[in-house]
Amino acid sequence: CYYFIVSKKVFWSSMRIPSRSVCTYILATHLGTRNVLYGCKAFVASSSFVTKSTHNLDRSLFQRPHFRKRQRMMSTTTTSSSSFHTEVVPGRVALLQFRVTDSKQKNHETATIFIARAAESGAQLAVLPEIWNSPYATAAFGNYAEQVPEVGEQQPSSVDSPSIYLLVQLAKEHSIYIVGGSIPEISKNGKMYNTCVCVDPSGTIVAKHRKVHLFDIDVPGGICFKESDTLSPGNDLTYFNAGEPLGNVGVGICYDIRFPEYALLLCKKYNCNVLIYPGAFNLTTGPAHWELLQRGRAVDNQCFILTASPARTEPPSSDDEKSKYPHYTAWGHSTAVSPWGDVIASCDENENIVTADLDMTLVSQMRQGIPILQQKRGDLYEVNDGEKN
Repeated sequence: CYYFIVSKKVFWSSMRIPSRSVCTYILATHLGTRNVLYGCKAFVASSSFVTKSTHNLDRSLFQRPHFRKRQRMMSTTTTSSSSFHTEVVPGRVALLQFRVTDSKQKNHETATIFIARAAESGAQLAVLPEIWNSPYATAAFGNYAEQVPEVGEQQPSSVDSPSIYLLVQLAKEHSIYIVGGSIPEISKNGKMYNTCVCVDPSGTIVAKHRKVHLFDIDVPGGICFKESDTLSPGNDLTYFNAGEPLGNVGVGICYDIRFPEYALLLCKKYNCNVLIYPGAFNLTTGPAHWELLQRGRAVDNQCFILTASPARTEPPSSDDEKSKYPHYTAWGHSTAVSPWGDVIASCDENENIVTADLDMTLVSQMRQGIPILQQKRGDLYEVNDGEKN
C-alpha cells in the first residue's frame, strides 16, 4: 500500500506502483521536489495526523550527489498516542510547537503533554519554543521571570524556578534530552535575560544559554519590538553533548540565527553537528527570512538546523478577550533542515509536533565532500570568540 499527502489529506492506493521513478514523480508533482525528502526520515504529528516515511524513492530524477540517501515517505492518521514507539530511537528529534497563553500554569500543562507525546514517539531530544511560559511581550517578562539554575544543577526550586523544575522532572520521567526553548530569567543582580536551559535524561542541567543578540527591530510598515527595553544580552557560546549519534549540539535563540559568526564559532570551536534555535519570528520577518536563515546556517556550517516556534494565536476579537499585554503573532513553521540545506521536516502555523530522524553520517559526508571548514583563508580573514590573550 502507498500513502500520499496532498494538502494534508490522506490518499490511499492498494495498487502496486510499477516504478520507483513513477512514485517519485507523483510525490514531486503533489508536494514539490524540495519536499520529496531524503537524508533522514521525517514525521509531522498533531492531534489529527501523523506523517512519516516508509518507502524508498529513486533520487536520480533530481540529480543529487551520490551521498544523499534515499528517503521514504508515508502518511497515516491517528487519534491516539498508543501508536507511537515507546523506546528511544537514536537520532530522532521532536520540535514542539504549541500555543502560549497568559497562564503560566496552562503553559506548563501544555508543555507536559507535548513532551510526553515526543517521548512516546521515540524522540531522543525534544525542543520547546521560545518564551513558552509567558506571553512574548516586554511588559510581561518581569511578571513571568524566574531564577534559572546554573549548569550541573539537578534539583531546581519548584518555587523560584517552577518552569525549570518542570523540565527537569519531565526529562527524568521520560529519559529524554530537553532543549527548553526559553523563558524570561531574573538574575540575582536583578537583570533579566531570555534564557534557554538544556536538560539531559538524568535531570541534570547540561547547558544554559542567554540570548546573545537581542531582538531590537523597527521595520517601517511592519513591526517594532525592543527586547532591550527589559532584557540584557548574554555573553557566551553555548553547546552540550546529546549522546550518540547526535554528538555536540549548539544552542542559540531566535535572533541569534541572523548572525552567522555565532554559528560558525560553535562549529569551529566545538564541532557541533546540530544547531538549535528556539524562535518566535513574526508575520513580517517569518515569511521572508525564517526558512532562508535556517537553510543558510545549515549550508554555512554543513550541519543540521532545528527550530521550534510557538504556534500562532490570532489577536483577540473583542475587549473581553484582550490581554493586559500586547499581542504577538508568531509565524510558526517549526522546521528541521539538513546539512545540504533541504527542509526535511516542517509544519504550518498550528499546534504540531515535528519529528525527524537525523542521519548524522550526512554531516561527515558533507564536510568531507565539500571541505569548506579546512579551506577557509585564515591569512585573509578570521572569526574568533572574542577571548583576549
